[in-house]
Amino acid sequence: MRVAIIHYWLVSMRGGEKVLEAICRLFPEADIFTHVYDPEKIPDTIRSHRIFTTFIDKLPRARQYYKHYLPLMPLALEQIDLRGYDLIISSESGPAKGIVPPPGALHICYCHSPMRYVWNMYHGYRERTGWLQRLLMPPLCHYLRIWDSTSSMRVDRFIANSAAVAARIEKYYRRDAEVIHPPVNVELFDSVPAAEIEDYYLMAGELVTYKRPELAVEAFNALGRRLIVIGGGEMLAEVRKRAGPDVTVMGQQPFSVLRHHYARCRALIFPGEEDFGIVPIEVMASGRPIIAYRRGGLTESVIDGVSGLFFEEQTATAIGDAVKEFERMRFDPAVIKGQAHKFNAGRFTKEFAAAVERALGHNINIMPHPKAPLHSIG
Repeated sequence: MRVAIIHYWLVSMRGGEKVLEAICRLFPEADIFTHVYDPEKIPDTIRSHRIFTTFIDKLPRARQYYKHYLPLMPLALEQIDLRGYDLIISSESGPAKGIVPPPGALHICYCHSPMRYVWNMYHGYRERTGWLQRLLMPPLCHYLRIWDSTSSMRVDRFIANSAAVAARIEKYYRRDAEVIHPPVNVELFDSVPAAEIEDYYLMAGELVTYKRPELAVEAFNALGRRLIVIGGGEMLAEVRKRAGPDVTVMGQQPFSVLRHHYARCRALIFPGEEDFGIVPIEVMASGRPIIAYRRGGLTESVIDGVSGLFFEEQTATAIGDAVKEFERMRFDPAVIKGQAHKFNAGRFTKEFAAAVERALGHNINIMPHPKAPLHSIG
């Protein structure tokens, strides 16, 4: 069986790439197709596969400005020649599922989310862009919505990374989706006892618009409590500019530094509406609770009052009030770790393999799941 994996872009190791890594272990002979590829940012698990890029990769400064080429990506996907492949797995968040599958091939889409910037978060993205992008977004996103909804018919089976994403798939594509939560290497975080907790809160992950990092900074500027921010991304400069004396912005850090701060923070602050949220699971695996906005995938992984605390409005004031309430509560690190272990990587491998087997109508050989390499945060 020849297998092709389509992934939107390979320029960092974020949640979508960790899912791709797990799929690569399951199909070690698969070929990978992507728009842009930076091998220095990608681990051997993925790099060991044959990787092909679309013409987007040859455009000027594509590895840095790949998102600016978004309007060309539908055309690029449709030029991929997939003749001879029996199974096609698309990893969808940016444009990936819109390939033209050959007759007889099975196309399974693992969907992290329908494109946020053209669907559920369109207005939020548009209001936070510059004047030129605000001018261009309506016609471009109109075109992308038409193509995106049409290309959803090229998928035989949808798998969503959370019930929240499955609801978006039903809303925008009118398709059903099986839910399989992403793999999390929870065993990497069983290390530091609760006695070593330090007096700071943590925000970690890619600093991008939809995660709303500016709200956490604003809240802790007003609270006068210590917040440490770890992560790179397009909003890093803005977050540094907004940070007051109680907010430390460390930028991108190696995995060892990240794991140290996971285990010692009072809690993780998570102000965005996440599709699923791998970082919160990693923090819970370290025994630390989550303070999060009650929307999206975190409502499926965080148990209110047991492994964390939710706030209802996406505002700095609501975050500040939640922190004050959190400080009157007590959480059991062992219980929090137990909740995180429900999302272990072995569980994903079994569930995803079973879903593929059901779709194919026959069994596949499941490769052993070796311990994943350590990564720095993207």
